[in-house]
Amino acid sequence: MRTRRETFDDVVIEVAERARAYLGTRYADVEFAVEEVPPTDPAPWEEQAAAVGRLLPVGGTVGHRIVIYRRPVETRARDVGEVAAIVREVVAEQVAALLNVPPSEIEL
Repeated sequence: MRTRRETFDDVVIEVAERARAYLGTRYADVEFAVEEVPPTDPAPWEEQAAAVGRLLPVGGTVGHRIVIYRRPVETRARDVGEVAAIVREVVAEQVAALLNVPPSEIEL
């Protein structure tokens, strides 16, 4: 039997693979990561509610990174289907921000 954490990771991997089609070679180095909770120091542009995802810009030797926060996503979802829907929405928003296009153009 798979744990909730493993199931969540599988959802993120599947959505990340779909997102790669939009990222192309220019953003081939984008990493996807899962963290339990967002840091306690949100970025100035983020809302006060717990973030469910974040796009981290290039820094040092690390490329762009899209982080999905497991606990806030699971808190908002009633079941695995809703978890997947939220993850798709969050990744689409972050990919759209990176590409400077409306999120509606990213279908995952």
